[in-house]
Amino acid sequence: MNYILVRTIAILVASYITHVGVPISLNINTALVALSVAFVLAIINHTIKPIIDAMAFPITVMTLGAFSFIINGAMIVLASYIVSGFIIPSYMMAIYFSIVLTGVNWLLHAFE
Repeated sequence: MNYILVRTIAILVASYITHVGVPISLNINTALVALSVAFVLAIINHTIKPIIDAMAFPITVMTLGAFSFIINGAMIVLASYIVSGFIIPSYMMAIYFSIVLTGVNWLLHAFE
């Protein structure tokens, strides 16, 4: 339960940082939409992403892990299709969001 709470907080903080840092990158209308994005991303990261990671493992090893940002961006775009009110204008913004999310996750887990 603690892990899910930390991930949800990380996604909310990353959404806020990305929204403030690059105003055109995200269109989050309400806090409820941000919370639903956090939960949808958590569900996607626990169900679909491990399968994609397993299939892309050779490419991820060859790129020394950089391909994982591409996979995370795809999961964020998938979440934007599922949650109405969460709009990612381009795939590059989704990759930027995944980089910010990785940094926030790292910071939150460093203080655990």
